[in-house]
Amino acid sequence: MADKKHVVVDPITRIEGHLRIEVDVKNGKIENSWSTGTLWRGIEPILKDRDIRDAGLLVQRICGVCTWAHYEANTMSAEIALGIRPPTNARLIRNMINATQFMHDHVVHFYALHSLDWADVAGALKADPKKANELAHQFSKTPYNASVEHYTAVIEKLKKFVASGQLGPFSGAYMGNELYKLPPEGSLIVISHYLDALYVQVTLAQMMAIYGAKNPHPQSLVVGGITSVMDMLDARRVGQYASKLEEVGNFVQHAYLADIDLIAHFYKDEFKEGWGCGSYNFLSYGGFPETNDWEAEYRYLPQGIIFNRDVSKVEKVDEKFITESVAHSWYKGPKEGVYPGKEETIPEYTGFKDDGTVDGEGKYSWVKAPRYKGNMMEVGPLSRMLVGYASNHNNIREIIDNFLKKHNANINQMFSTVGRTAARALETAYIWYGAHKWMNDLITNIKQGDERTWTRFEYPEKETNTSVALYEAPRGSLAHFVRIKGKKVTHYQVIVPSTWNASPRDEKGQRGAYEESLINLPVPNTEEPLEILRTIHSFDPCMACAVHLMDVDNNKLKKFKLEA
Repeated sequence: MADKKHVVVDPITRIEGHLRIEVDVKNGKIENSWSTGTLWRGIEPILKDRDIRDAGLLVQRICGVCTWAHYEANTMSAEIALGIRPPTNARLIRNMINATQFMHDHVVHFYALHSLDWADVAGALKADPKKANELAHQFSKTPYNASVEHYTAVIEKLKKFVASGQLGPFSGAYMGNELYKLPPEGSLIVISHYLDALYVQVTLAQMMAIYGAKNPHPQSLVVGGITSVMDMLDARRVGQYASKLEEVGNFVQHAYLADIDLIAHFYKDEFKEGWGCGSYNFLSYGGFPETNDWEAEYRYLPQGIIFNRDVSKVEKVDEKFITESVAHSWYKGPKEGVYPGKEETIPEYTGFKDDGTVDGEGKYSWVKAPRYKGNMMEVGPLSRMLVGYASNHNNIREIIDNFLKKHNANINQMFSTVGRTAARALETAYIWYGAHKWMNDLITNIKQGDERTWTRFEYPEKETNTSVALYEAPRGSLAHFVRIKGKKVTHYQVIVPSTWNASPRDEKGQRGAYEESLINLPVPNTEEPLEILRTIHSFDPCMACAVHLMDVDNNKLKKFKLEA
């Protein structure tokens, strides 16, 4: 008789928000899976009848991480609705701030939230600092903070954590699990950079504050442009940005990218097509506008869709084909997908089964199921890099080919957990180069005498049609749908990256990207499901973004009892 076990991982830790994963494990491999968003929150109803000029500051509160992403997407949607475009200086500074958001998010995600899925704390304690130094030089000519003395100090710090019984940031790691494949010295290198990243993220936060006033929740963005005029004209500010950008680049090039090469080398048996990547379709809206026309197709991050893992062609994105299904979500409404500009969000919580597990045939998540032309899509850095590769956008193909060549790999191997993790690091370097470009363009534009930072606009007397900002946040494709009348917001809807990736099944029974990515993965130890965590974490889940609630009947919040 086949060995079959139902495994519940609740909550999935080291992510933003609340996520529950259930799987059926048969003969040591995952046979079926369900992804459940277990917490709801609301922002869209708060925006109704609010002044459009205030909306950006409010939507930042959708997420505690990608605050700028929602701020700018909201502002862009309003500008599209009002028929205006910001001046060149505003666009460039927005891109510079957004670049720091991307780099900050990717560095923090890998080290704070994902690195312990690859590196074993128990292994690091056994490492030889001299051998670690030698190993580090195999993956970088000038490895970051790689002296024997430094590695020795890191080991001593780890020993103190363990001896105290309070592992702090290292708690929850499955130390000694057989799925860890780095040698002890490799684990020491990655964990050493984990500690270094704590300082790098401070530098990145400071970079955002140079033009954004603060981090998180920057303040310098307004409909029509920016408010940081004096900072833009102060040469010392751009000097500070440039200096900190070089500090970050040193870490990205000699720590982050080197660690990804280390992982790809030692996890090469998992660096293969389909290992942790069940999606066959990849979506990118495109990010970082390169002109002042938000609706122009050309952006620094590419726009397009890949179907069936076919990187020989890219289809253009048409937002009219986006729908959301609630067939398996805790909301009322038609099972068939509805266009976000027309949909309502009415809660209908039905809970779990009597045994505490999900009702796989019914509703089981607060996350909806977005689809494009009825297809499940994956979004995020892997999607963007694949679309860039397929469309030969800028030098993305060269960046990916250089990475693959180092590991004697082909493009199909990017369809994997290792590939998804690598794509995020490669994108970080790509964004770093972009930040230099926008900074230099800003200097050139100001020297030419252009000091404009804002475009004047008039409020519409009649309600506008639904306007959509298609935007790329660090975690993937983000869309804000808005209608405006006078100064007020009359309709608002958001589809965030984790709604795409974390979605439950739709009316056709298609699994979401998380669910599909887990099928056939090995789980040799169901008490320590490391492979589940590693794969789900590679998406960088943000459940706080993905779950929203709107009560269309009244302003009172309903009461729900959460079953154990």
